[in-house]
Amino acid sequence: MRKKRSFKTRYSTRLTSKYQATIPKEIREHLHLKSGDQILYEVLPDNTVIVRKTSPLDINYLQDLNKTMNEWESGEDEEAYKNL
Repeated sequence: MRKKRSFKTRYSTRLTSKYQATIPKEIREHLHLKSGDQILYEVLPDNTVIVRKTSPLDINYLQDLNKTMNEWESGEDEEAYKNL
């Protein structure tokens, strides 16, 4: 009879003095991470942080997209749309 491998859903790491943290082995394996890979941190409104493997193309796309979205961040826009 084979044992099922239990998969934890929470992991903890400690920050170094340079604010670096080691990604736990189980997470690295799950995301198929290797040295030099890029990871993306996405902060949600409820302060949840999503971590995922990404590529340079993803990062460039998101940075360019963010530049185009700031046209809606003026005080006039906030005032005009605050009651919607």
